[in-house]
Amino acid sequence: MNTLKTAFFLGLLSALIVAIGGTFGGQRGMILALGIAAAMNFFSYWFSDRIVLALHRAQPVSREQAPRLFEILERLTARAGLPMPRVYVLPEDAPNAFATGRDPHHAAVAVTQGLMRLLSAEELEGVLAHELAHVRNRDILISSVAATLAAAIMVIAHMARWAAFFGGTSRDDRDGMNPIALLATAILAPIAATLIQLAVSRSREFQADASGAEMTRNPYGLANALQKLEDYGKRIPMSTAGPASNHLFIVKPFTGQALLSLFSSHPPIPERIRRLLGR
Repeated sequence: MNTLKTAFFLGLLSALIVAIGGTFGGQRGMILALGIAAAMNFFSYWFSDRIVLALHRAQPVSREQAPRLFEILERLTARAGLPMPRVYVLPEDAPNAFATGRDPHHAAVAVTQGLMRLLSAEELEGVLAHELAHVRNRDILISSVAATLAAAIMVIAHMARWAAFFGGTSRDDRDGMNPIALLATAILAPIAATLIQLAVSRSREFQADASGAEMTRNPYGLANALQKLEDYGKRIPMSTAGPASNHLFIVKPFTGQALLSLFSSHPPIPERIRRLLGR
């Protein structure tokens, strides 16, 4: 099912890119955008994990550098029958975590420095089990691909928006160029990409919570961790987060930009805790 979802969202995000190209450059623009979309689909499928990790300045760590992290991950992967993922740390004070990769054999788990400082061993186990649940449920590919393509759409739309403001196009109204349509496309495309990501995210978070609690046999560890992440995350902005990759994280990162709260990529934390504890 997740393979079909990945193909569907790849096609939908690619169609957005082609639409932007058609608005900006007519038929030639559509052909160019189609080539760009094809290249992006290839690279996002094979290299989305590396792109996402680089986007957040994630650094690989060894067992010697993060013994508690490795100990918990090895115990959980053995219990879940999963290969050991690559382990990364983000240089962020905000407590958060995400998993990425195209399949369990190419998975990576990344946590922030703030998360390791804040959580107890039981709570950290709950968070890591949640991320490994994403790996086992094979929904890390679609989230990584969506992050890569949505980021590209936002960059292209941003360029088109400035072109509309400054008249950076060779076409005029007689040739069919409509500056209003161009500007609307540049504004609406990132919103559309964000809405697509919302469709990817919300249900899978509930499923990963349930699977993670089953993996640890202790729903209270993850529930307590979610409450802490909710409380501390609202006060500590994450410098590398943005609309393109918010959905990757276990809780929505706080970025200090009020507009982003209009599009929530995660279900409410109280509801997630309520479902975890069966209340």
